[in-house]
Amino acid sequence: MRTRSTKRATRATSTAEPPFRVERKSRNIHVVETRIDSVNDSRWFLLSSDRHHDNPHSDHELELKHLREAQERGAGVLDAGDLMCAMGGKFDPRMSKHGVTRPEHALANDYFDSLVRHAADFYAPFARNFVVIGRGNHETAVTKRHETDLTERLCERMSAIAGVPVHSGGYGGWVHFVVRYGPTQVYTANLKYFHGSGGGGIMSMDTLRVRRIASWTPDADVIVGGHTHDQWMMSVERERLKRDSGDYKVEIGTQHHVRCGTYKDEYGDGFGGFHIERGGPPKSLGAVWMRMFLQSMPGERKRIAFEFTRAS
Repeated sequence: MRTRSTKRATRATSTAEPPFRVERKSRNIHVVETRIDSVNDSRWFLLSSDRHHDNPHSDHELELKHLREAQERGAGVLDAGDLMCAMGGKFDPRMSKHGVTRPEHALANDYFDSLVRHAADFYAPFARNFVVIGRGNHETAVTKRHETDLTERLCERMSAIAGVPVHSGGYGGWVHFVVRYGPTQVYTANLKYFHGSGGGGIMSMDTLRVRRIASWTPDADVIVGGHTHDQWMMSVERERLKRDSGDYKVEIGTQHHVRCGTYKDEYGDGFGGFHIERGGPPKSLGAVWMRMFLQSMPGERKRIAFEFTRAS
């Protein structure tokens, strides 16, 4: 059975500025600007979702492992929602203080404030690395029932503790990458994040959504999601008509689809519980590393390219 911990991140392993700058353009559009000086250079990003940090089944040790690795790599952290589980509140039909929340929250008279305090203390040492924290269905459910925005409160408190801005995002949104190379060259790429919807499918693991979401997000180079607690990486090719210096040409490009996984181990040893009783399978714990780099093309041209590996 995979182990879990309630340990907090009491200190940061590094206070160095990550090699990128984040600018908020709107409530769900953020620009990440960086410089890459060589085709051998890379920028790293940790793509995560469904941390469910306050759930007793959430693996805090694994979270800390990946966040500390992000600091060491100077990596950005993009979170696609459900950072909190938040199912122990009044009026929540799933409410059970002993089954869905940790002891430090179960006895709190200010349950939602307790979630924000503990999460902010845990994540604030890594605030410089966070690019955006999106909203998931667990956070939006709290806003609907209790008229408080846990994601916004968390980002505000992290910003106050760390002294750097931590940006909230939407249930869906965009990250626009701007990569500077040499004295004048600039390359761009787009990442679309969407927390997710539906049950996923025990056989397809929600991969059937790839072609569907690709049809209405043609400008995304990377599409990141979560929600179903599955983890996979899939690429599809796109045909585009390009015009360059007055000439037309057909260009084949890659669109990457990433499902992040979870830090919540609902399966355990398979003994029982809601996930077991509904026939749910074990899920991949962890997140996904995204490596962004410049790839040389024929002639003097370059383009932004991506590689993805499991963070486990």
